[in-house]
Amino acid sequence: MAAGKTKSRFGLPAGLARSEPKRRPIRVADAIKAEIASLFVRKISDPRLYNIVITSVEVSDDLGHARVMYSILGNEEPKDVAKGLESCKGFIRSNLAKALALRHVPVLDFRLDLAGQKQAEMEQLLREIAKEDGSSP
Repeated sequence: MAAGKTKSRFGLPAGLARSEPKRRPIRVADAIKAEIASLFVRKISDPRLYNIVITSVEVSDDLGHARVMYSILGNEEPKDVAKGLESCKGFIRSNLAKALALRHVPVLDFRLDLAGQKQAEMEQLLREIAKEDGSSP
């Protein structure tokens, strides 16, 4: 018996299984995304952060950490944008606490989302391939 545990034949009820995402972290993530986006439009005046878009927010199940994914629209330097986000992180958290009325505001972790950039590179490669195929006899 001590050598290994056997799986129980009794499963968890529907909705409590770990494979399904919980609803509250998803709702909190959506609220955080909307609030941060509105802060960038209305209250944050750092010129390093003018050309960024919040693409997604993922919140841990215990609501302790939030990963905020962003992408850069212009030709801003990613290091400068990261420094700007780091400098206004406390301001963002304090405004999230006021707006969302959470007991504990998640620790924010800003990460550059490269999906849009990679998609543009793939589209460029596909255009080049199509051009080569169309010009060859």
